[in-house]
Amino acid sequence: MGSRKARRGIGRRALLIGGGAALVGVGVATQDEARRAWWRLPGMEKKRVEGELDHAGAQWTAAARANWRRADRPDDYVIDTVVIHVVQGSYRTAVRVFKDPGHGAATHYIVGKDGRVAQMIRELDVAYHAGNRGVNERSIGIEHEGFVDRPEDFTAAMYESSARLTADICRRHGIPVDRKHIIGHVEVPGTDHTDPGPHWDWDRYMRLVREAMKAPAKPSPTPTPTTTAG
Repeated sequence: MGSRKARRGIGRRALLIGGGAALVGVGVATQDEARRAWWRLPGMEKKRVEGELDHAGAQWTAAARANWRRADRPDDYVIDTVVIHVVQGSYRTAVRVFKDPGHGAATHYIVGKDGRVAQMIRELDVAYHAGNRGVNERSIGIEHEGFVDRPEDFTAAMYESSARLTADICRRHGIPVDRKHIIGHVEVPGTDHTDPGPHWDWDRYMRLVREAMKAPAKPSPTPTPTTTAG
């Protein structure tokens, strides 16, 4: 029994009674990990509803389980960043690769040229999207259909829908609407990605996010999917 407890590390009683004070002899890093993993303990599983949305108007389609990590944000990791991505492909391509467990990455949301939004990962969970563990843990990733070298891919419908989504995220999580907290993938420390690229109009986008923050919240459109090459 003693060896079993040693292998499991911190017991449930130690975690639930007294928190950090009960974790005698355990390092600060281990205590932090234990607090973040409370829902893994027997009887502490957090209830989930399949297909539940965080952003009204999005369409749920689940990413492969290998492309994200279960968490309980913002209780275990504060969400303070939105990361903007461009997929280098179509909306359907993004959905397909994020459903592929061998891909190793996915964002919480995808926004199409026509303004439709797919949610693939719950905001409380950590998506593997930024290539930086710390940024992943505190951010929400939004993928966009298109190519970085084709400015025509960034349509008005896309900008407006994405801005409403980002404003909704910022409103719910208390994220400041500025370029320190709303960043491109290229700005993530250590990344080798260049998206959203030089044609992404940051001035326009941030203006739309600020306008959406002032307006009453409304869902993104869910138009009939257009035919797009995969």
